[in-house]
Parts: sequence; C-alpha cells; structure tokens
Amino acid sequence: MHGEVFSCIWPPKRCVQTSRPPKSTNTACKWYKMLSGAEDQGSFLTNLSPLSALEQYEDKSLLLFKDTLRPPQPAVYLFVLDVSHNAVDAGYLTIVCNSLLENLDKLPGDSRTRIGFITFDSTVQFYNLQEGLSQPQMLIVSDIDDIFLPTPDGLLVNLHESKELIKDLLNALPNMFTNTRETHSALGSALQAAFKLMSPTGGRISVFQTQLPSLGAGLLHSREDPNQRSSTKHLGPATDFYKKLALDCSGQQTAVDLFLLSSQYSDLASLACMSKYSAGCIYYYPSFHHSHNPAQAEKLQKDLKRYLTRKIGFEAVMRIRCTKGLSIHTFHGNFFVRSTDLLSLANVNPDAGFAVQMSIEESLTDTSLACFQTALLYTSSKGERRIRVHTLCLPVVNSLTDVYAGADVQAVVCLLANMAVDRSVSSSLPDARDALVNAVVDSLSAYMSTASNLQQSMLIAPNSLKLFPLYVLALLKQKAFRTGTSTRLDDRVYAMCQIKSQPLVHLMKMIHPNLYRIDKLIDEVTDRVVPQPPLQKLSAEKLTREGAFLMDCGSNFYIWIGKNCDNNFIKDVLGYPNYASVPQRMTQLPEIDALSSERTRSFISWLRDNRPLSPVLQVIKDENPAKTDFFQHLIEDRTEAAFSYYEFLLHIQQQICK
Repeated sequence: MHGEVFSCIWPPKRCVQTSRPPKSTNTACKWYKMLSGAEDQGSFLTNLSPLSALEQYEDKSLLLFKDTLRPPQPAVYLFVLDVSHNAVDAGYLTIVCNSLLENLDKLPGDSRTRIGFITFDSTVQFYNLQEGLSQPQMLIVSDIDDIFLPTPDGLLVNLHESKELIKDLLNALPNMFTNTRETHSALGSALQAAFKLMSPTGGRISVFQTQLPSLGAGLLHSREDPNQRSSTKHLGPATDFYKKLALDCSGQQTAVDLFLLSSQYSDLASLACMSKYSAGCIYYYPSFHHSHNPAQAEKLQKDLKRYLTRKIGFEAVMRIRCTKGLSIHTFHGNFFVRSTDLLSLANVNPDAGFAVQMSIEESLTDTSLACFQTALLYTSSKGERRIRVHTLCLPVVNSLTDVYAGADVQAVVCLLANMAVDRSVSSSLPDARDALVNAVVDSLSAYMSTASNLQQSMLIAPNSLKLFPLYVLALLKQKAFRTGTSTRLDDRVYAMCQIKSQPLVHLMKMIHPNLYRIDKLIDEVTDRVVPQPPLQKLSAEKLTREGAFLMDCGSNFYIWIGKNCDNNFIKDVLGYPNYASVPQRMTQLPEIDALSSERTRSFISWLRDNRPLSPVLQVIKDENPAKTDFFQHLIEDRTEAAFSYYEFLLHIQQQICK
C-alpha cells in the first residue's frame, strides 16, 4: 500500500501562542499513532510547548508517510426513505427529493463521491443506478427476515458518472408510491441492508422514518402511557437492536443520521440509539405534514439545505488528554468510546457538541498549570487526512474564592444538564431534578462558608455564579426535566438528545431563551448593522399589551403581540390592518417595503444565522392555543408545578440554612 496522506495542524489560524511546536514529519507521525491508538502516548501532552490560552491548529499542508491503514475513504451518502402510506400522506418525500436535486452539486466530496438510495415499507427496495442504464432499476427484496443485497454493483454509484440517473430517480420517487396501501414499516431490515451496502467503504446513512417500525428486525410497540410519560423505563430503549446496529456501523466507519417525521408516538428513545452510538445526528419533526403543518415543512427544507451542504469529516477519532493528576471521568455526546480517552466518530460535523467530566485523582500542588488537549484526526470530504488540536491551560490556585472567580456558569450548567439526562435514564427523573437543585445548594453553601462575615440569612453568590440558580430553575422547567404528564414522551426524549449533542451556545438558548421587545427597534438597518434591542427578563410582567416581543428559544421563535399593539407596527411588519385581523396560525413575516419591517426581518435573519437547526417562527396572540408554549418559557414566573424565580431562591436559601 502506498503512503497515507496526512495533514498536520500548523500553523494556527486563530490563536495566541507562546511558541510553535516543531514542524516535522516525526512529530506528525507521532501524533497520528497517538490518535489512532497505535502508540501509547502517556507523555504526549508534556512533549508540547506550554500554551498560555486556548489554541487551535489546522493546516492543509500534506505530509506523506508509510502506514498500514486503508486509504482515505471517499464521501459516501446513502439515503434510506420510508415510503409507507403514512409517509406518503405526510408528504415529506417531495421536500427531500427537491432538496437533494437543488443541492446535489453542493454535497461535500470530490470526484470519488458516491451516492445510493433505499426505500422501504413492508419490503425493502433498492435502486440500480449503474452508469449506462437508460433509467433507474428498482429491485425489491421481500424476505425481510434474511435481508440481502440483490446485486453486487450499481447500488452505490459515482455521483458524477451517474448524475442523470440520480436526477431521474429523485424526480420520480415522490410519485412512485402515491397509491400505496402498505401501512407497515420494516425499518430494521432496511437498516441491515444499508449496513451491508456501506460496510466496504463507510460514510453516512440518512434515515427518514414516519412511524413505529412494525415488521421484521427491530420492530417496536407503543409504550406511551399518558399517565407514565416520565417513567424511567420509557426513557430508555425497548430493545438493543438499534444500539447493536449502531456499534456495527461505527466499526465500519459509518454514521447513521435519523430524521423522525411523525404525527404520533414513534419510540424515539429506541430509535435514537442508531445515531447516539454511531456519531450521528437526530432530527425530530413532531406532527409533521406538508400541508397541515407548513411551518414544519419549511423547517425540514431549511434544515436539509444545511445538512446536505455543511462540512463533514469521515472516519474520525478524538483523543482527550490532561495533566497528570487529573483523569477523564465521563464523555457526553454521540459517539462510541473506543478506550478510556479515545472516541470513535464515524462522522464529525460543525453542529456537534461534546462534554467531558474530569476528576482530580492526585494533588496538583506541585504544578501551577493544569493542561487539557483535544486532538481530532479525520478525513476531509476531499480525501485529506487532517488533525485539529485544541489546547487549554488553566492556572492551579490555592484559594476556593479564586476557583469560584474562574467558574464559567454556562459550561457548568450545560455539563450538569448532560449529567441530569444520564441520571434520568439510569435512576429516575425526580432523582435527576433533586441532583440539579443540590448542585446549587452545595456550591453556594461552600462559597458562603468561605466568608465568615456574611450573614447566614442572606443568599450570597459569587459574580461568576449569580445566574446559576436561574439557569438551574430554567433546566427544571425544560421539556427534558419538567414534571407532570403534559410533555409527550418523544418530545421529552428529543429534548434529552439535544442536551447531549448540541454545542453550548445553542444549548443555552434552549435552556434559557432570549426575550426582546421588537416594536421599538431604533437602529438603522444597513449591510453591517442590525438592531440590537436589550434583553428582557423572562417574566410576564415584562410583557405589555402595547408592545410586541420576540422570544428566541433556539429551535423556535415566538412573536407575542399585545392586544393594544400599535396598528402601524402590525400593518408594516405582519401585513394586517389591526390586531383582530391577525390569523391564529401565522408562521412567516411578509416582505413589506417599510422601515419597521426591514428592521424586524433583519434582526430575525441575524438571529437565524449559523444555527444547526432552522427555527420555526410562530406569531402568538392571547387567543392562540400556542400561547401555552410561549408562557412556559417565561421561567421566572410561577407555574402549577414549579417555583417562580423568587420562590426558588427562597427554597435554596432554606436548604443552605438547614
């Protein structure tokens, strides 16, 4: 075998550095062996120069050296599509096929890029797209209990060589199953077929599912009991089929991404395992229907555009090292743990987030710095081997006050949220909620004990953690952890999946939304400036009947219109003459040639930029049923099952003073 292509990460693109590590092939080889597990590098971190701040290295310079691993894999994309009656009625197939047609030339890859399609209902259908055929050939396998590939060639084809056949198939697919009466779903068998097809190369499997799998391997039964929606046994998978399949896929450098477009319970707790353990992504569209729920249809279209065109890395591994005396405790995210500090990531993308718990095993009194380093080895969509390295050095201090001063409250809250998800599944939801409250009590109690002159009757928090109680209260009211039976099981599970896989900046919007008043945007809109209204407290007392407010929840935008809102704003921004004429279901803002319209749309567009998921916009009136969702995000207010912020602070104080 010829030498592997290797990309070493010099020089840094964005960093502050005290010295540059040596640029040498020997160092590159050493890093490569360390990342791939071919060499034990206990001293890896100490061999690099100490760095004064977080540093990022990535470079496209290529270093060639001999290695025994396989050549860099090509970009390979396989789409597995539900075509049962339920799926056809939902109408998602047209959106998916049109999105693929629009973005076919934008799929990340090179001249080796390959693509394939599988559809399924009670049988599994393959499509021969071999170059030279006059039209695509459908090959049906009805033996779902012993699935096999009907032909050795033509099911995964070169994108460029078979582009016309691929386009023909995408144009035909939405109408091929229009009159189907098949109500069953053999998802498990389709996934087994996809695994067989992808094993020789690795790549990405994109699965679109609209109901509970009802036939063959991996079939599931409804477990949702409206009276037990928070039961621990329902938060975990009903079968290990999807986890085992995911681990098999991960072993062959294949990730499985799930798009669940369901109008009813689909046991996401079980289905999500196919993505969790293969480093895949999970997309969820409740109550999806192309005409009855146009907002979700638009969201799918926008999500697909980013999904199909964003950067992607293949056959990746990530290793995290830390200073002697520290050890890695737990990883959070979608991956397979290959060893104590090595994660296997069949695919990696810019929308994925990971969290790591560290523990102190030995005294750090002999060192002034604690260092952490994450190194990611991956193959780019162009077939280049690359390494990306992040290094962070933090001071070791003797004073507990200094420890609190350096706390990052958002990182603390997001890590606690990940830990609470694990506790909910392994123990119980009440246990997880108690643990979140105890984290606030213990941290503030420890801080107050360091200051002897403080009155014990007062609740005191360091500046870095002043928002800690508020964020934890927000977590307790979040779909993942709220009590009661109003939250549907799939909705709760999806919220937990988001917590485990979203980057911090997006997760914080989900935990603690941002509220703005938008009927008085005063900044001029230019190419460089957008309105920047001040943030409002998440409380109904901040809402006025004369105003209009925008709430950014990450995956949802709510625009609340007061009954006495200025008619000029309603006319210029919403396109209706007055409050009474605004419809109950409004999910888009019209483009109107008015300054207030330009300001509002510019601000919303700025908020939307670079989101992993396209937010759904809803205009809310007092008479709108959706106002319940809006008011549930006003976390500083009291609800039937939860404290107000003031009451929560009193509760924390009482617990500390016990």
